[in-house]
Amino acid sequence: MTTARSDSVEDLPDLARNLARVEALSQRLIAALARRDPPAPGLEGPSPALFARAGAAMMAEWMANPARMIEAQVSWWSRAVQNYAEAQQAFLKSAAPSAAPPEGDTPPDRRFSHPLWQSHPYFSLIRKQYLLTAETLENTVDALEGLDEAERCRLRFFTRQIIDLMAPTNFLPTNPAALERAVETGGQSLVDGLENLVRDLEENGGNLLVTLADRNAFRVGENLATTEGAVVYRNRLFELIQYAPRTETAHAVPLLLFPPWINKYYILDLRPGNSLIRWLVDQGHTLFVVSWVNPDESYADVGLETYVDEGYLEALRVVKDICREERVNAIGYCIAGTVLAITLALLKRRGDRSVRSASFFTTLTDFSDPGEFGVFLADDFVDAIETEARREGVLRAYYMSRTFSYLRANDLVYAPAIRSYMLGESPPAFDLLYWNGDGTNLPARMTVEYLRLLCQQNRFATDGIGILGEHVRIGDVALPFCAVACETDHIAAWRASFGGMRRFASRSKAFILSQSGHVAGIVNPPERNKYGHYANAAPLADPDRWLRGATFHKGSWWPRWERWLKRRAGRMVAPRIPGEGGYPVLCPAPGTYVLNGRFRG
Repeated sequence: MTTARSDSVEDLPDLARNLARVEALSQRLIAALARRDPPAPGLEGPSPALFARAGAAMMAEWMANPARMIEAQVSWWSRAVQNYAEAQQAFLKSAAPSAAPPEGDTPPDRRFSHPLWQSHPYFSLIRKQYLLTAETLENTVDALEGLDEAERCRLRFFTRQIIDLMAPTNFLPTNPAALERAVETGGQSLVDGLENLVRDLEENGGNLLVTLADRNAFRVGENLATTEGAVVYRNRLFELIQYAPRTETAHAVPLLLFPPWINKYYILDLRPGNSLIRWLVDQGHTLFVVSWVNPDESYADVGLETYVDEGYLEALRVVKDICREERVNAIGYCIAGTVLAITLALLKRRGDRSVRSASFFTTLTDFSDPGEFGVFLADDFVDAIETEARREGVLRAYYMSRTFSYLRANDLVYAPAIRSYMLGESPPAFDLLYWNGDGTNLPARMTVEYLRLLCQQNRFATDGIGILGEHVRIGDVALPFCAVACETDHIAAWRASFGGMRRFASRSKAFILSQSGHVAGIVNPPERNKYGHYANAAPLADPDRWLRGATFHKGSWWPRWERWLKRRAGRMVAPRIPGEGGYPVLCPAPGTYVLNGRFRG
C-alpha cells in the first residue's frame, strides 16, 4: 500500500501559516519604512572631509613609506593564505582546525562563543579572516601620519564602527547560531525575527531602534520606581518628589538629588533591591528628587539658564522652605552634575550658602578631554544636531539613544539585533535596559548651549560662562564635595571627571572610583557585593598617581560615600512627612512627568 504524496501548501499548515505571516509582515515592513523621515546626512555619519583627509594621508604614506605599506599588505596576504590552507586541510581531513588561535590572532571575543566558530572549517576561516582584516585596518589607521590627534581618534572610532558592522555574526549566512536555530525551528525563528524587526520599525517611525527589554514586563510606579513618596511641588520644568521617611528620626539637613534630564530619574529607583533612593531613605535622610519634564517643541527656548533658575534654584528654595533649614546637601548625576557645578559657582558669586556639600556622580566639568564621546563633538555633527533641534524644537530622544548605543555598538546594537531579528527571541525582562529605552527629548536651546558652550568651547573650565547676570568659572566652586566616577565609563571618562574636580577651589575634596561603567557602577547596591571601588585620601593631583596610591575595597561605594555625607547632614530630628511642610501632596510618587509615555519617533 502506498501513500499519496501531496505538494499542496495547504497540506503543510506550519509552512502555509508562516508564508502568510511573511507576506503580511513584508507589507507592514514596506509601510513602516515609507514613514521614515528623510535622513539628515550630518547625523548619519561624519563629514566626508574626514575620510578625504584620511585618504590623502594614506596616499602620502604610500609615497613616503612604500616599503612599510607593502610589508603590511604582504603580511595580510600571507596570513590570509595561511588561514585558507588550514581550512582546506581541515575540510580534507574532515577534522576541526586547531582551536588555539594562531600567533597574532585576537583574544577571545564573545561574538564568537558558539562552538562552530572554532570547530567547523568554514566558520573558523570566516572568523579568522574577519579578525585579521579588523586588526589590519586598525593598525593602518594607527600608522597614518598627517592627521591631528582629534582626527585620528574620530577615524579610529568610525573605522571600528565599520568593522563591527561587518562582523560575520551580523549576517544570517555566516552566523552558525542563527542558522542552527532556523533549522531547529523549521524557519519559525526567522519569521519571529521579521516580526520583531517590523515592530521596532513601526514603533520608531520607520527608524531602526532595537528594543532592548520587554516593554510589557514593567510599569513605572508598579514594579519600578516604587519607593513611597509624593510630589509636593511642580512647575513647567520639574516635579519635586519628597520621599516618605522609613526611620524614626532623620538627619536635619535635607538631601536634594538632581538626576540627568537626558533620561528619567528612576534609574536610581528601579526596584527595592537596587534602589539608591530607597537605600538613602533607609539611612535616615530626608530625600527630595527632581523629576524633569520630558519637553516637547513648546520648550524650544528653554536653555541652561532656565534649568538653573527654574530648576536648581527653585528646587533648593522649595526644599529649604519645606524643611525649615537654611542649607541643603545636593547631588548631581552626569549632566545634572555639570549644571549643579555651574549653579554652585553662581551661588558662590552671589554669596548664597544654601548648599552645604555637593556630591557628583559620573560628572564632567572640564571637557578638554571628553573621552569617547568626543567623536560626536566635531562641528559636522554638532552643526547637524543644531539644525535638527532648531527645526523640531527639541532634539528627539531617538538621536540621543542611538548615539550612546553606538558607543557600545556590539553590546547595545548588534547583539540585541541578532537575538531579536535572527534568533527570533523576545527581549529580556531587564529593568535597566527598560529604563535605557525610556528616553527623553532635549530642548533645542539647551542642547545647542550645552554642546557649544560647555562641550566644544569648554567655557566653564576656561573663560567662564554667563549665567543669570553673573560670570562663573570652575574655580568658583568652593564647598566640600565628594565625586564618584566609574572605571570603564564610556560617557564621562573617570580621568576627565577627576581632572575637572581637582580644579574646584574646595578645601575638602573626596574622590571615589567605582568599578564598571556609567550606570552599573552607580547602581551598585551593597547587598549584591558585585563591583568594588578605589579610595584614596591623597590630594587630587594626577589621576594615575592617585590610582596607584588608592586602596581597593570590595563591594559598593554607597556606604563609604554615605559616611562622608552623614558628617555633613546635621543632627537627628523628627522625620518630615510629605505634605506637612506647607506644600500639600499633589500626587503620589513617581508623579506624572515620568509617566508621559516613551518616545515613539
